[in-house]
Amino acid sequence: MFVTYIIIAVTAVISLLAFNNRGLSEKLLFSPYMIHSHKQGYRFLTHAVVHGDWMHLFVNMFVLLSFGNAVESYYNMFFGIKGTYLFSLLYLGGIVLSSTPSYSKYKSDPYYRAVGASGAVSAVVFASILIQPLAPIRFVFLPFDIPAFIFGALYMFYSAYMSKKGTDNIGHDAHFWGALFGLVFTGMLKPALFPGFINQVADFLGA
Repeated sequence: MFVTYIIIAVTAVISLLAFNNRGLSEKLLFSPYMIHSHKQGYRFLTHAVVHGDWMHLFVNMFVLLSFGNAVESYYNMFFGIKGTYLFSLLYLGGIVLSSTPSYSKYKSDPYYRAVGASGAVSAVVFASILIQPLAPIRFVFLPFDIPAFIFGALYMFYSAYMSKKGTDNIGHDAHFWGALFGLVFTGMLKPALFPGFINQVADFLGA
């Protein structure tokens, strides 16, 4: 399960350095305009290792730690020696694919900026939901657990709604597309997960 820990370590170190180095942050952040006009395609990846503040970094890395170890273990169980490589592709693909819609939307806007690993983390979380749809998830403000698939449905709906509304500075579109990528990528690698997911949810709803 070393990939998850490596990602967290690298992200934490670079984010901490960028907190005190504005130039480094500006060099790495996601800027569709700079990608389009100055051919700085590396920003599709590097924006995931910088964050807006301590809380942004902590939340993303805590969620990645909570779900990443489990998903990485399942990938190793499903795919053997290829599991580490495929889990790495899940995370990296989540970074790139989650930011692609924003690139198309803002490539002519020199003022648009984005940072953080939320899209990739969403990909990992939703890979976990596909694998274990009935796993319990608890929010601090609720006295009870909810099944992972219900959390996933609410999360997707909320992200899509807030992305269209566009009234805050959170990258809800990255959350939505990262989550969708995690579902599709994991399901394409192991198609048997889809009927397994449907059967478990159906049994739960029919209980």
